[in-house]
Amino acid sequence: MTRTRKILAWTFASLVVLLAVLVLIIAFFDWNRIKPPLNAKVSEELHRPFTINGNLAVIWRREPDEGGWRAWVPWPHVVAEDLSLGNPDWSKQPQMATLKRVELRISPLALLAQRVVIPRIDLTEPNADLQRLADGRANWTFKFDPKDPDAEPSNWALDIGAIGFDKGHVTLDDQKLKTQLDLLIDPLGKPIPFSDIVGDKAAKKALEKGGSPQDYAFALKVNGQYHGQNLAGQGKTGGLLALQDTTKPFPLQAQMKIADTSVELAGTLTDPLNLGALDLRLKLAGASLGNLYPLIGVTLPDTPPYATDGHLIAKLQEPGGAVYRYEAFNGTIGQSDIHGNLTYVASQPRPKLSGALESDQLLFTDLAPLIGADSNAKQEARGGESKQPADKLLPVEEFRTERWRDMDADVEFTGKRIVHSAKLPFNDLYTHVVLTDGVLSLEPLRFGVAGGNLDAQIRLDGRTEPLEGRAKLTARKFKLKQLFPTLERMKTSFGELNGDADLVGRGNSVAKLLGTADGNLKMLINDGAISRELMELAGLNVGNYVVGKIFGDREVKINCAAADFEVKAGLATTRLFVFDTENAIVYVDGTANMATEQLDLTISPESKGWRLISLRSPLYVRGKFIKPDAGVKPVPLMLRGAGMVALGVIAAPAAGLLALIAPSGGEPNQCAPLLEQMKAGKAPVTVKPTK
Repeated sequence: MTRTRKILAWTFASLVVLLAVLVLIIAFFDWNRIKPPLNAKVSEELHRPFTINGNLAVIWRREPDEGGWRAWVPWPHVVAEDLSLGNPDWSKQPQMATLKRVELRISPLALLAQRVVIPRIDLTEPNADLQRLADGRANWTFKFDPKDPDAEPSNWALDIGAIGFDKGHVTLDDQKLKTQLDLLIDPLGKPIPFSDIVGDKAAKKALEKGGSPQDYAFALKVNGQYHGQNLAGQGKTGGLLALQDTTKPFPLQAQMKIADTSVELAGTLTDPLNLGALDLRLKLAGASLGNLYPLIGVTLPDTPPYATDGHLIAKLQEPGGAVYRYEAFNGTIGQSDIHGNLTYVASQPRPKLSGALESDQLLFTDLAPLIGADSNAKQEARGGESKQPADKLLPVEEFRTERWRDMDADVEFTGKRIVHSAKLPFNDLYTHVVLTDGVLSLEPLRFGVAGGNLDAQIRLDGRTEPLEGRAKLTARKFKLKQLFPTLERMKTSFGELNGDADLVGRGNSVAKLLGTADGNLKMLINDGAISRELMELAGLNVGNYVVGKIFGDREVKINCAAADFEVKAGLATTRLFVFDTENAIVYVDGTANMATEQLDLTISPESKGWRLISLRSPLYVRGKFIKPDAGVKPVPLMLRGAGMVALGVIAAPAAGLLALIAPSGGEPNQCAPLLEQMKAGKAPVTVKPTK
């Protein structure tokens, strides 16, 4: 053997010996010796106390999942016991988290590329106390170098594949969200297959999207408060949270009760590291949709008790903001059914809710909470803050305009069929609701009524205090025989009701808006009938009295009824209010004060024939809207028509009401001659009936 070969042999042998010694040192090294400097270094980096109190060991094993020559490279498997992490200085609690045991393995070859690759971490009995103060400071936020905020980020990258966990305990005290939660996690006695919870159809769909979700392995139990409201719930989750596999579904299931709202969900979370996507069956139920606002921040109207069941798909990392879609949901609101699709986008400057809703059978009474017109008992049940006074008819419950500025909306609603009483002959409903920066509009709000249409354009500006509101209503071609189907004379009538209203007011309730309103009200009825029976059907006891006093118990034909009110500061004053009947012309003048809800009307009949009516004094209707009083004025009856002509006050209102007359199947409208006479400044012609 040459000298050169001997040198190379000794060198190689020395390297082998040194490598063997190094392997033996590493294999038998007591890693607990490095705990003090390791604890100090981690504490320095995190700026809070970190301690490994128990045993620290490193075991070298080959990685079976590696292929080729890499399979021969041993990986360090690190096991540490009894770990604790302290809180920042501002916290009153000494520790943020503790672990009974943590086990992980690290890829040694990845360290050469400045990557810390940990395929899996297993946590045993994790316990965490999470805190956030009202000023936003949170103990789960780490400042790695507060002395140098402009320091370059580290070249090292951390790559964790999955987290496995054992039973644990987590508490949350979030003063900013007014939330305090206590969460317990326990292993199930036996894993539950995903399909047993969500059903075979949903499991198959999840398999098609990204692979079969793992079994449910852990039970959850949570109690506390969420946004200041009591919360209690339970659920189930998988046992391995895949952080790098963005397609691997992680199973979720829960039932919760938050105040009066019940929530049930079952489905999957994917890409949990980035809160990537949710795919859940979601059921909601509660006393009012409006009560969801403090829970999810979505502005919804007050409603009767509701329940929905649908499919929630959430994409949480979209460029324009997280997108939530509640698809193909079915449910009930009060006694009405509800179906549709809604999309909520957490966009800037405001999130937006959009979609289309539909009801096959809508109870008209279920719309009452939208304007606070339901009973005090029902308002209290849904959490309403107002109480309707016993002597008030107009709703006093205030709109929650402070919520209108929190989001935008663009939602269409269709009620295919409205269930109602004989007093409310509504057929269907359509409205387009748009909410933009605090301005709410319903354009149009359309009802089908008695063969005709009631179209409204409503705009409420919630940016002002109090809000400014405007309502324009157009009633066209309400068929009298459909409005009053039980009256014999109406059954053959071609008569119609037409009307217009244009009102502007300020106030945060229907009562305040009407109590400050300016505008006008107009109505025209031709070829109808009036009787005490009709007043009884309408529930108008005062009307029953008035009709009885003028016409007795007979059913009397109405040729035309015309009304024109001017409204100023909530006071509606008659410009023209007249009934032309077969027996008499009846004039009504006076006021209806919507601010005080007081009526002050005088009713004066002018007979078309001697002794056809016996009334010799005018009637009055006075008092509260909710229960007015009627009687006979102690003054002689005067011919109101002649006086009005002399004052020249009926021509302009009559001309305006003529615009409400529309052709109807070629039938003559009996209001036209009456209004033409008044437009010309003439009193209506009084004709004695033929015998």
